[in-house]
Amino acid sequence: MRIIFVRHGHPNYDDDCLTELGHKQAEAVAQRLKNEKIDRVFSSSCGRALDTAEHIAKLHNKEVILCDFMQEIGWGHIDGEPIEDNGHPWTVSAKMFSRGENIMNENWANEEPFLKNKYKVNALRLAGDLDKWLAELGYEREGRYYRTKTCNTENVVMACHGGSSAAALSHLLNIPIPFMCSSVAFGYTGIHILKLSEKEGVLTAPRIELINDVRHIAGLEIENVFGI
Repeated sequence: MRIIFVRHGHPNYDDDCLTELGHKQAEAVAQRLKNEKIDRVFSSSCGRALDTAEHIAKLHNKEVILCDFMQEIGWGHIDGEPIEDNGHPWTVSAKMFSRGENIMNENWANEEPFLKNKYKVNALRLAGDLDKWLAELGYEREGRYYRTKTCNTENVVMACHGGSSAAALSHLLNIPIPFMCSSVAFGYTGIHILKLSEKEGVLTAPRIELINDVRHIAGLEIENVFGI
């Protein structure tokens, strides 16, 4: 099975939808995926992701299947107290990098700046829900990997967000969040493709086919920002 993660297009965060530019970007990513064999299209239930997914689904004559767990996930102190840069995962991860701290620390969730960050709590919750979704598709988590329960040859799209897709990729690839947020880009309609084994009964780890492909929006770029 191949999972094609697509971040939404340029958003109007206030109204939770795509801007005119965002729709152009979404149409561009739909055209980029036009020749892929898409079996199912999933989407966060947030409007900007759903708008993006609908462009893709239309070209493949598919219905969009909503996944609440892939909604954008927030950040900030879990108790509402002041926190460095409001706990913004990309900013604090970049500062860890600039200070020479270990962004590959597997104990990242139990140390600052993520110890009391809502992003950590939300990312761990998303990981559990992601595993439930994958189990429905025939892949059950065993430790750090997945057991292939059925032969699944589907190509599925998941339209989502920068924060939720970073958390999902971190869990799937066993890569700490600080590294994921500081070293991997999540551009508007950026495509990330992971492939899991289709051989029944084996342990599989997702293999990376593509990371943040945004070539389809050449000429439609705009400053990349993240919001909830």
